Amino acid sequence: MTDELVNAVLQDWRTAKIDEKLRAMLGFLEQLTLAPASIGADNVALLRVAGLSDSAIETAIYICTFFNIIDRLADSLNFHVPSADVLASRAGMLLEHGYRFSQMPTQS
Repeated sequence: MTDELVNAVLQDWRTAKIDEKLRAMLGFLEQLTLAPASIGADNVALLRVAGLSDSAIETAIYICTFFNIIDRLADSLNFHVPSADVLASRAGMLLEHGYRFSQMPTQS
C-alpha cells in the first residue's frame, strides 16, 4: 500500500480507492469501536456476503479489540506516545524481529 493510499484511507476510508472487502471490514470495525453493543450476527453475515472469511473476520476483531484496549489504557493513564519519526525508526525492527525482543531465561 502506498503512502498516498494510506493517507487517503486515514482521511476517509469511505471514499478511498480500496477493495470493497476492506471497505466493508473498516465499516464493521468502526462500528465495533464506536458502538460495540450494536454489533450482532447480521453484521458478521454482511462481511461474509462481501467475501470475507470467518478467519479474516475473527483476526480483524481480535486486532481491533486489542488496539481499543491499548488506546483506552493509554488515554486513561496518559501514556507517552512517541513521535511519528520515532515510530517509523522502530518499524523496521518490529518487521524484522516482531514484538519479541529477547528470549525469556529458562529455569534450570
